[in-house]
Amino acid sequence: MHRSGTSLITDWLGRCGLQIGERLVGSGVGNIDGHFEDLEFLNLHEEILNMNNLLPSGLVDKANVELSPYQLEKLKGIIKVKQQLYDQWGWKDPRTCLLLNTYTQLIPGAKYLVIARDFNAVVNSLIKRQFVLVDEKYMARDYFSRLVWKYIRRARRERVFYAQHAESFLKVWINYTEEILATLKKLSSDDFLVVNYDLLLEHDQSVFVLLTEKWKFALNYYDFKRVYKSSLMHTTNDIEHFISTKSLLIKAEYLQICINQYMRVNRFNN
Repeated sequence: MHRSGTSLITDWLGRCGLQIGERLVGSGVGNIDGHFEDLEFLNLHEEILNMNNLLPSGLVDKANVELSPYQLEKLKGIIKVKQQLYDQWGWKDPRTCLLLNTYTQLIPGAKYLVIARDFNAVVNSLIKRQFVLVDEKYMARDYFSRLVWKYIRRARRERVFYAQHAESFLKVWINYTEEILATLKKLSSDDFLVVNYDLLLEHDQSVFVLLTEKWKFALNYYDFKRVYKSSLMHTTNDIEHFISTKSLLIKAEYLQICINQYMRVNRFNN
């Protein structure tokens, strides 16, 4: 899912020596060090979402995404070239979660490193990233207007922003998490690992051992703490007060339990 630490962990994998793409998305709002998304996959994913009349960002609460025959062949072509060029490779783009049924068929031998983050933190991060654009607009005004915005209007406007967006972003998290869980049920437990960046801070060497000894990737260990920046991790607000449909919270909490169970059970299986 978006805002789950996927850029951070993909950066780490790249530094360990995994081929993560020839052309990567650069820095932007919320990811000053880069997004580490393979532009070939990203551009095609956005094209597919556009064709389905969905937001190219992938921030959607619908799972039924269809590919045209042309797009399917184009995707097969990208995969074929990657397989011809590299013995080991991977890519990161959260939109992949919306196309997992297709990818599991096209790459039957793939390994899945699933990055999980709790829904409250994800929704907060999505809102804060978008609110930055509002903040920048007002902070670009004259000195007096900036003071009024910063000390009087900003906090109130942010609460309104939470009320406007929290529920829709929670639906997106639910959609992505349901797609991930449905895929994990189909896969062998040997073919996936569920982690988060907190886990990697303490157990990156154990994850590295799984990647190299169990999954047989030829990598060089790089200390995860060297890419992790605590200053980029924001404090979170409790989104419960901004969710009017309480059944969504119940559903999200249940899905959180489900994904966390995979994280415990499948952490570092023998």
